[in-house]
Amino acid sequence: MDNNKRTRTEHDSMGEMQVPESAMYGASTARAIENFPVSNLRFSRVFIKALGHIKATAASVNQELGKLDATKANHIHSAANTVAEGNYDDQFVLDIFQTGSGTSTNMNANEVIAYLCNQYSDANIHPNDDVNMGQSSNDVIPTAIHIAASDMLVHKLIPALEHLHQVLSHKANETKHVIKIGRTHLMDATPITLGQEVSGWARQVELGIRRLEACLPRITELAQGGTAVGTGLNTHPDFGRQMAAALSEKYNITFSESLNHFEAQAAQDAAVELSGALKTVAVSLVKIANDVRLLNMGPRCGVSEISVPAVQPGSSIMPGKVNPVIAESMAQVCAQVIGNDAAITFGGASGLLDLNVMLPVIAHNLLESEYILANASVMFADKCIAGLQANEDKCEQQIQWSMSMVTSLAPIIGYEKASEVAKKAVKEGKTVRDICTEEKLMPQHELDQLLDPTTMLAPAK
Repeated sequence: MDNNKRTRTEHDSMGEMQVPESAMYGASTARAIENFPVSNLRFSRVFIKALGHIKATAASVNQELGKLDATKANHIHSAANTVAEGNYDDQFVLDIFQTGSGTSTNMNANEVIAYLCNQYSDANIHPNDDVNMGQSSNDVIPTAIHIAASDMLVHKLIPALEHLHQVLSHKANETKHVIKIGRTHLMDATPITLGQEVSGWARQVELGIRRLEACLPRITELAQGGTAVGTGLNTHPDFGRQMAAALSEKYNITFSESLNHFEAQAAQDAAVELSGALKTVAVSLVKIANDVRLLNMGPRCGVSEISVPAVQPGSSIMPGKVNPVIAESMAQVCAQVIGNDAAITFGGASGLLDLNVMLPVIAHNLLESEYILANASVMFADKCIAGLQANEDKCEQQIQWSMSMVTSLAPIIGYEKASEVAKKAVKEGKTVRDICTEEKLMPQHELDQLLDPTTMLAPAK
């Protein structure tokens, strides 16, 4: 018989189930596999890591509180840590679209850890009585969401955005001398430096970091200790506090026990808040990516005030064509994050009485948003912004050609006369300087001073 088709008999409170012989999970997980054949989406590495750390920490805390004997606690702690380290991710087989509390995945963790313990000892560790001691899926899964989201935020996303901000700030300084035409409504406006435009992008990213940091006090509150409905039934009164303290040391993040366990389990407002901040970051980044694409447009028949690095051929039919593919990738990531926020918002609104029942879909979308934003930010910084070059000759040419240069003349010759000059320049295909010179509107030295683009820039700060 094919080893992959061999099974063993496992049982849970509902009866017996056939489980693949090679599987480390048990009957509860096997039932969920049959019940939820929805997608190919599974919980992410960072979430399974959080689950493993919760189970390991719970064993140690339960031992300290006199609830679990040392032998069992040590076995659970060791096995759960191997889960946290990623050694058994292939055993976490359940679909994201499952029971709204995430009970199936909590039991998946309990069963795998119990199996590992019992394989290497005769401790007879039970997935519910021992691994899940003092816990409920209803506080474990919200806790895992907050831990994983905080882990991603502090250790991956914020550092990635700080890197992007640094690269943008360097590029702003590098191009501060390049004067170009500004544009409002996508139409010519008064001069600006390329460095000033890029500094605006850098500030958007900086403010995005501040918005994310502002979410930390709420996303680092942990539901652990509330058990089924927030009352803490069947757990020690100090369990939640000690769990938060131990997990803080593990992650080097300051976690705290939820101030109100009923809120922590009935709602997912902190996740919704963080998702909103992620969406704002995505909005900022897609704006920056779009600006890069517009300014790079050409190279001969468009704006072409900047050139981005060529990283791959741009067309299967047009030889020599190079596209701003890194900016395009960035924009697609932002679209996904904005879509994820809609799912998280709906999920957050689906708290029913004493439990939110969209926890898995909230977890999946929130962690995916953090993950792809972090990766895309580094990609955008290193493969696009760092190598961005100003086309200074084109910038200078555009300034001289723009009819908006007439703006600096308006205080001298009046708005209506300046408007006539601009319209005539467009109609006759001439520059504002040409028209003013032909009509002898002012002495040449005064015209030169007024049409000097450096006099139209804000003083440096």
